Amino acid sequence: MSNASEMRILFEKGLNEYEKGDYFEAHEAWEDLWSDYNFPDRKFIQGLIQLSVSFVHLSNGNMIGARNLLKKCQQKFSDYKGIHRQININELKFAIEAVSLTYDNIEESSEFDWDLVPVLKVF
Repeated sequence: MSNASEMRILFEKGLNEYEKGDYFEAHEAWEDLWSDYNFPDRKFIQGLIQLSVSFVHLSNGNMIGARNLLKKCQQKFSDYKGIHRQININELKFAIEAVSLTYDNIEESSEFDWDLVPVLKVF
């Protein structure tokens, strides 16, 4: 199998796991992609990893970790716009901002509305 095929499989596995709400497995797939290959948008994949880990921390009750990783991922996505890897970046940034505001206004992770998790729109 070619590197391009392996890379696509890892990216799509991450998307599928994220979509199912298994943020840990999504992060694992994207981490394998990010660490095993060299490609131009590594920063974007790192942002997806950090977004996923934010929700892993949140589900474990670690609000500080969740907030920190969300801020880091926002920085990673700042260089992107339009549609990237079939994801609407403007919608993603807007959704992450909504999560950030919610994180700032809750004390406990149990107060989080999981419907706010950004949908990674794949066309």
